Formats: sequence, C-alpha cells, structure tokens
Amino acid sequence: MKNKTHEADVAFIKALAEMLRDNDLTELQVKRDYGDDDSLNVRVSRHVAAMPAPVQVAAPAAALVAAPAAAATAPAAPAEDPAAHPGAVPSPMVGTVYTQAEPGAPAFISVGSKVSEGDTLLIIEAMKTMNHIPAPKGGTVKRILVEDGAAVEFGTPLVIVE
Repeated sequence: MKNKTHEADVAFIKALAEMLRDNDLTELQVKRDYGDDDSLNVRVSRHVAAMPAPVQVAAPAAALVAAPAAAATAPAAPAEDPAAHPGAVPSPMVGTVYTQAEPGAPAFISVGSKVSEGDTLLIIEAMKTMNHIPAPKGGTVKRILVEDGAAVEFGTPLVIVE
C-alpha cells in the first residue's frame, strides 16, 4: 500500500510541474492531507531568467568617437529602482495585471490621476479571482510600472503614488 501512495505522490508532483510550466508560473505550493498525521507538502519552483531588452542607439559618428572619453571621466549615474521609491505600490500576489474593469472600459488610473486612499489602482487576477489593488494613500499617480495583461510576481512595483 505504501508503494501505491508513493507512485501517486510522484504523479501528483509531475502534474504540478507541468501546471507550473504550462501556466508560466514560477512557484506553486500545495499541502495534501491524507489523514490525521499523514500529509504531503510540496513546493515546486523554477527560476526564469529575464532577458534584457535590446538597446538601439542612433548617434552621429563624431559622438561615437567622443563617447568613450566622456564615459571615462564622468561617473555612471545609478539606475533608479522603482521598488525603492517611497510611493511604490508593490504587488501583494502573483498574477496578471489588468488596468481596467473589463475590456473596452476606461482605465482605473492614468499618469497624473488624483487618487484617494482605498481607490482601486489595478486588478490582479490570481487563481481566476479578480483582486482589486487599493491605493495605500491618497496622492497623484506619478508612474504606472506595469502594462495591461502583464504577469507580475509578489513584490513587483506596480504604481508610484506621491
């Protein structure tokens, strides 16, 4: 009997791995209870390396010759991390972002919009449930960091409200 449970668990874990791959997820955690003191805890995850976007630069030939000298003398400016911004609103879950209530409807917010605490900024769909993401404070939307229909991870900065 123990071997059949083991085979069923292996098949279950393989099915979870397929679900992870097929739905383009990065992590899945499940607890399966068999009885009072018998359960199976499974966490399946994968690392997805983000490919940097190619950068195209159009510059005159004179600028290309002068650029290395200028770069050698000027220190590089640090890249701004939106997650470190005090007005950043992080994603509370893994899911798909929607900027409007339904296709064709107006977006909840746009850059420059005034929002009050509790106003819906976006919707994140997770497990076929639409979760409204409220503004943590009132202010002005300075940046929208995600696109409609984009997949987000937990903690991904979504919007900056100042």
